[in-house]
Amino acid sequence: MATVEPPQATETAVGEEADGFRTKTIDASEASWWRRLGAGATHYPFVHRSRYYFVISFLVIVAGAAALSARGLNFGISFKGGVSWDVPSATLTVAQASKIVAHAGVTQATVVTLGSHSARTVEIQAGLTKLSGAARTAKENQVASLLAAKAHLPSSAVAIQFVGPTWGGQITSSAVKALIAFFVGIILYISIRFEWKMAAAAFIAVIHDLLVTVGIYALSGFQVTPSTVIAVLTILGYSLYDTIVVFDRIKENVGGLVDPGKMNYSDAVDLSENQTLARSLNTSLVAVIPILSVLILGAYVLGATTLKNFGLALVVGLTSGAYSSLFIAAPLLARFKEHERRYRQIRARLERRNAPVEAEGLPAS
Repeated sequence: MATVEPPQATETAVGEEADGFRTKTIDASEASWWRRLGAGATHYPFVHRSRYYFVISFLVIVAGAAALSARGLNFGISFKGGVSWDVPSATLTVAQASKIVAHAGVTQATVVTLGSHSARTVEIQAGLTKLSGAARTAKENQVASLLAAKAHLPSSAVAIQFVGPTWGGQITSSAVKALIAFFVGIILYISIRFEWKMAAAAFIAVIHDLLVTVGIYALSGFQVTPSTVIAVLTILGYSLYDTIVVFDRIKENVGGLVDPGKMNYSDAVDLSENQTLARSLNTSLVAVIPILSVLILGAYVLGATTLKNFGLALVVGLTSGAYSSLFIAAPLLARFKEHERRYRQIRARLERRNAPVEAEGLPAS
């Protein structure tokens, strides 16, 4: 037992230590929020305030759906086709190439460097599908001439290629198949490992993350590339990780506290979320901070624009996944379970006793 003096006005909390969950005694009046967070002794009412978070998510999804229906997603050339300029140059920088194509009126171009030294090539890709045949050819030649002049090369040295949408379509088709397999597998696993209502809550939370991510891309106009699709598939695992951790703790607390009639289901969910809050926050921060570093330093400082599309999707998805595991999945589960007869009876019995159980005073299960 770890005790913070003075010993009076103490409370018992369930803390997550290196050797697992165990009971700690901390001073409720003097312990900092960070200490209570690390000890699992916070008392944030996730379930009891869940209606506010449901409304926030609903508004974000509705706004995203409105933007999606009004202007759709900003697909990259891998999905809608476009033009690629390849400039063999050891001196032309990504920033210079980006400035040139923007000055020529070509928007949302992707600029990357391939190879190094004498074999270095600057590749610029942009969608010109809205232009007619003659106008598109004129624009292609204009951009090629500007790039060649900046690189001190003849215009013929700049290779112009048409990029078709076939590859993006193949990536999307494979991603949809992988997504369906993922959903089926995770629903089966959670149903067997826990129960079908937990599987339903986790499934809704993952759908929430997908809708929020797509909505933010529609609202912001971020470009959707094959890297974005891959990143979206990647974030689903992170989203479910936090959800499974919380569900596992809920299962333990239900067996030790709810089934014996010491606590109602919603309070057990709140207790479980507070006990795992530090782990959820740490996991999310450890995942997001490196991606932000890659996104800011790699894409915006060093000019590696191919990292931008992948990093943006990861940051948006991981943030939404951390949010949904705490504020969507677990509160939804509580609402599902509170409709069961057994847990309605436990709640009614506890209310009749008019003696609410303080979650922090109970021993760890």
